[in-house]
Amino acid sequence: MIPLERLRDSFEGVIPSVIATTDADGMPNISYLSHVHYVDETHVALSNQFFSKTATNVARNGLATVMVVDGYSGQQHVLDLVFDRSETEGEIFERVAIHLAILESRMSGIMKLRAVDIYQVEDCRAVPAANPLVEPEPLLLPDLMGKVVRLTTRMTDCGDPETLLDVTLEGLDELFGYRHSMMLVPDGERGGLTTIASRGYDQFGFGAEVALGRGIIGLAAERRRNVRVTDLSRGQRYIQAVRVMAGVEDATPIPLPALDTPLSQIALPLVVRGRLIGVLFSESTERFTFRHRDEEALIVIAAHLATALSFLSGERDRTETTTNEKIDAPASRPNGMAASRRIAVRFYSRDGSLFVDDEYLIRGVPGRLLLHFLEEYTRSGKQDFLNREIRRDRRLQLPDFKDNLETRLILLRRRLEEKAGPIMLERADRGRLRLTLYGLPEIEMIED
Repeated sequence: MIPLERLRDSFEGVIPSVIATTDADGMPNISYLSHVHYVDETHVALSNQFFSKTATNVARNGLATVMVVDGYSGQQHVLDLVFDRSETEGEIFERVAIHLAILESRMSGIMKLRAVDIYQVEDCRAVPAANPLVEPEPLLLPDLMGKVVRLTTRMTDCGDPETLLDVTLEGLDELFGYRHSMMLVPDGERGGLTTIASRGYDQFGFGAEVALGRGIIGLAAERRRNVRVTDLSRGQRYIQAVRVMAGVEDATPIPLPALDTPLSQIALPLVVRGRLIGVLFSESTERFTFRHRDEEALIVIAAHLATALSFLSGERDRTETTTNEKIDAPASRPNGMAASRRIAVRFYSRDGSLFVDDEYLIRGVPGRLLLHFLEEYTRSGKQDFLNREIRRDRRLQLPDFKDNLETRLILLRRRLEEKAGPIMLERADRGRLRLTLYGLPEIEMIED
């Protein structure tokens, strides 16, 4: 029997599989399957979406024969299956459910998974293909763990979250060839995700949002599970799912960075002690860029990134408390140059949206933070702010986001840099921010 581990590319659902069963009289019945899922070396899983005849035949004798096709090489294999059990929850069920959710871009329930059936593989044999797509690959593919070691070593040397994010995305590009990647963090107010770092796109898209459950990124965050698709060219439903994820169908203030025609994508949730830290996402214009071994390597990197982000945030909290407790932020008055230009600032209290010179900048917690800085400046000329002061200032009426303050400030700084407008926010030193203005802000509050 050929080990199933060698057939991993046949379980990606790129090319539909065929299932054959027989009735009580030995009459065969053949149906198509969208996906056969790898479970372990001796088991596969099939979604319980069969036509009634197939389901009746399996219920009668528990036997089935499935042909799977390698979407990369075109190689075909036949599996002799024996029904083992049916599951309606758990790891395998969730994995299959996510796959169906990607196919059903509108999440309307048409393809909602009822159950997943686990089969034991009694035999696996090759079927020669008349016209294979490519020559069969060697049994042993290049090991990615060496690259994982090099990247995680670089990540360990980072002293702050912002550097860590940049080093991670740069390493994915330089070491692994994953050219287009981004990092998103949870938005506690609206329950979605916000883009905080990106690489390889024409626009950075800092502040672009993704709703939970929408597209590959939203599914990974909502289910707290990896989502990987090796060939997005299969079926219009895949394309529609990508368009939804990229914000093509929903007008958003900041468009999500996205390739026009991605063919493979992967999203990995970053979870520490049950808490979602963010989602690491990468995509490619090539098919099969993210195979199962790429996913395994990225799982290690994502886990290291989640732990490092959590640690650095806590480490900065402790450092600020011990070293900056007696430091007062210096105040300065507006100079002549700043007073000569008017900066129109419009703030909407409903969702924290902030506009500068009639252009949308940011919303939510980052928007309220910037409003606070600008109000302090207009009142007293204050330009330096301490992180510990922000956390303790009850006037801000911000949600409990202590662990996420650093990422919110990174997002705000990067968004201001991307806009290259009259307002800048810089790190003066550890735990201290400096507001720089090229004009005098005039703040308009919109209560709605």
